[in-house]
Amino acid sequence: MKIEDRKALEQYQKKLENIILHGSVNGFETVEQKAQQVERFRNDYAWFVENCFKHYATAKCSWFQIRLAKAVKKNKWLRRLVRWGRGLAKSIHCDTLIPLWLWINGEDIFMVIIANNEDKATILLSDIQAEFEANPVLIHYFGEQKLQGSWEKGDFQTKDGRFIGKALGMGQSPLGLRRGGKRPNYIVADDLEDKDTSRNPKRQDEIVLWIENDVLPLMDGEVMRFMSVNNDPWARSIQNQLEQKHPNWELDLVEAYDESTYAPAWPEKYDVNYYRKWEEDIGAIAARAQFNHKKHIAGKIFTDAMIQWAKAPALNHFTIITGFWDVAYSGNNDFNAVKVWGLHDRNFWQLKAFVRQCKMAEAIEFMYSYEESLPDTVVVHWRVESQFWNDPLRDALKVVEAKHHRGLNIIVVDRPRINKYDRILTMHPYYQNGRIYYDQREQSNNDMQVGIAQLKGIEPGYKTHDDSPDADEQALNILGKHIRVSSFQPSLGKRKHSKTY
Repeated sequence: MKIEDRKALEQYQKKLENIILHGSVNGFETVEQKAQQVERFRNDYAWFVENCFKHYATAKCSWFQIRLAKAVKKNKWLRRLVRWGRGLAKSIHCDTLIPLWLWINGEDIFMVIIANNEDKATILLSDIQAEFEANPVLIHYFGEQKLQGSWEKGDFQTKDGRFIGKALGMGQSPLGLRRGGKRPNYIVADDLEDKDTSRNPKRQDEIVLWIENDVLPLMDGEVMRFMSVNNDPWARSIQNQLEQKHPNWELDLVEAYDESTYAPAWPEKYDVNYYRKWEEDIGAIAARAQFNHKKHIAGKIFTDAMIQWAKAPALNHFTIITGFWDVAYSGNNDFNAVKVWGLHDRNFWQLKAFVRQCKMAEAIEFMYSYEESLPDTVVVHWRVESQFWNDPLRDALKVVEAKHHRGLNIIVVDRPRINKYDRILTMHPYYQNGRIYYDQREQSNNDMQVGIAQLKGIEPGYKTHDDSPDADEQALNILGKHIRVSSFQPSLGKRKHSKTY
């Protein structure tokens, strides 16, 4: 036996042992009680999962897991892009639990699992195969299903003949997958994307065509279910190309957590600090890519190479420091972006950033907090566009002012008449000429990194958020005026706490 085969066998044996260890049945139940339990399993997906698969169900099922199971059961003709954040159990539900639920509800299932390669697909398929072979609860209520002579790895059929499982590697020829007159009716493309395919658009397009021309036509008849299962942290992926080409396909999108409150989408499993810790550990950009599908953008106009990190000069050596606030009233869709920039000699320094989907009061609190952290010899000139200067904003200012017992030196400026995209591009020469620096002490700051990600998303026809680069441009425009009139002497003086708005 090859080493690889021996390892695979050992892993499968461990699966069987784990299933048996966590499964138990009531040996004293009556025939009527057994029938009632079977009926509840068939009608209540969460009950089925939590009582038949304790080795998986370490937490109660989430609302979105139940929603998906019901949708799959209801729709015999299904095309669904399952885009859940990492750690939300999308594979185990789509590859194992949902097809088993369909089977106990009397459906004949011919399932094909597709993965990066045949070995990975075989490993995924072995999960459901092991349940049929060893799960005491499943066997007790629905009978033994291991069929001798048809129980190979990557290819099996149950004793009742109602479930067929087949593993298929991405791009492999699917010819010969029929079993007599039976054809696949439940196909799952699970985790097809990896670092290699995400950098290879040609390969992605080949797989999309393979799915359309070779995989989907495998199905025929009344029941034809296809699901693509992936989180989607890439700007371009197999799954999001399928989404673009097939706008009528259903997108099952679940972000793992709320980026403002850190509330988890699956609170039955994760507490409110779980994703906060991930952001602290790997940074907001990486965490939101993996858990919330927020793509990492390399940048076509504003690139990674243009971001210069260096230790900023002493704050009281800057000609002028300004903070521009791009306002979002509710913070549900847009970001409140407050960007603090300083002018030193002829260079622009980004000193501090606040870029969050939050209420206005939090942005105002940031401005107060930043002011209070500064020496008395440093003044920040806060700015906000006149289009936002209205009652809701003034009310929010008054509330925070009352808390801090002083006003905020904030100046209202007219709204620029130039198109926003054109305005943002006026920063590009500064980046190209190496005149823009970022304070290296803020390099791990999440708000700074979110702002940079928005900047790199600016390109023709962009559909990404632009609140942060918009605030950047307006701050730089203010600083640029001081280059022409300033003799480049430090702007010193006591910070005023007067009410000026």
